[in-house]
Amino acid sequence: MTLTLTGCGSGSGSDDVTLKLIAADYGDSRSNGSQRYWDELARAFEKKNPGIKVDVEVYSWTDVDKKVEDLVKDGHAPDLAQIGAYADYAAKGQLYSADQLLSIPTQADFTPSLAEAGEYKRVQYGMPFGASTRRLFYNKKLFTEAGITSPPENWNDIAQDAQLLKAKGVKLPFALPLGPEETQAETMQWMLSGGGGYTDGIGKYTIDSPENVRTFKWLKENLVGKGLTGTDPAKLNREDAFERFADGEVGMLNGHPTLMKQAAAKGIDYGTVELPGSHGKAKATMGVADWMMAFKQGGHRAQVGKFLDFVYSKKNVEKFSGEYGLLPVTTSASQTMLADDKYAKFHGFLKQLANAEFYPANKTSWPLVSKTVKAKMGAAVGPRGNPAGVLTDIQNTADATDQSAE
Repeated sequence: MTLTLTGCGSGSGSDDVTLKLIAADYGDSRSNGSQRYWDELARAFEKKNPGIKVDVEVYSWTDVDKKVEDLVKDGHAPDLAQIGAYADYAAKGQLYSADQLLSIPTQADFTPSLAEAGEYKRVQYGMPFGASTRRLFYNKKLFTEAGITSPPENWNDIAQDAQLLKAKGVKLPFALPLGPEETQAETMQWMLSGGGGYTDGIGKYTIDSPENVRTFKWLKENLVGKGLTGTDPAKLNREDAFERFADGEVGMLNGHPTLMKQAAAKGIDYGTVELPGSHGKAKATMGVADWMMAFKQGGHRAQVGKFLDFVYSKKNVEKFSGEYGLLPVTTSASQTMLADDKYAKFHGFLKQLANAEFYPANKTSWPLVSKTVKAKMGAAVGPRGNPAGVLTDIQNTADATDQSAE
């Protein structure tokens, strides 16, 4: 939905205000779009809190971050934004911290790894909203037809299984989406599975580490170079890879919980396992969180806090997570989901969340680094690609951006 936002509303009484929220759309059709979820939630909140109205506008993920950025630049910051990154706004002093907004029980209920990922300079400004971890998905029917009796546990298994799948005519034995849509995610998953990552323990970029160079050389030589990805990874986007898995054309790929619903809807019999690493399981899986943040400009701290306490109640977190195939961001909702067999297929993803590693979203340099990864990593594993050179280029960009941000 592309609506025009006017300035933040305010009223005469201390509680007589209209809160403006810009949110991202998690739906895959008009019927299950996030606008419906938020409208229902806002009306329920307003019933309990007369004097506070909540006006929600939902935008696609393609547009939502830019929409908020433009509103802030124009001096019309929304009271709340549920988008992909918070650090830039926190660094400029534009956000309330979580402890200025939330009741103690609400803030304490966030899954600790997610709360920590929302910190800028050790203060939490980003409140997690929707999370996922990654696992390897595989098509059981295609595996059986290729004579593969168990899912891969390490990279050698991946390469061998992909060869068997290719020999049976599978179009994409291993789908490797390094196209511009979500390259930074696929890149991080492979970094972790090779023992590396974007940053080290103290937050310094380690993009061109020996581990990362080794990982992408392996991909270039053992999967892409041998035709086991079925198509040029630089031209394959994550959305297309998921669709092709649901169409039965993909043997294996890294995926998040929403792929389960997509595959099941097309009757695909699939399994999931922890990400295979170079010599066994990966050191960690990748976790992803989207963020809720509250801007100071409107001055509605108390009312925003009331609304967020309502948003993060166990019932509402569980409802949102279940509806959109995401993991709950609170301990209480996670425990409820783990105890419910209805969510059995989510349990593997959920159990990984506590030890998952996240994008360095607390660094103001991350948006540019992420953009650079999207532009360059696909070609790095192509026929003429140079993984070491590309990783060094991205490292140089990261270092320069980091230094200018200091």
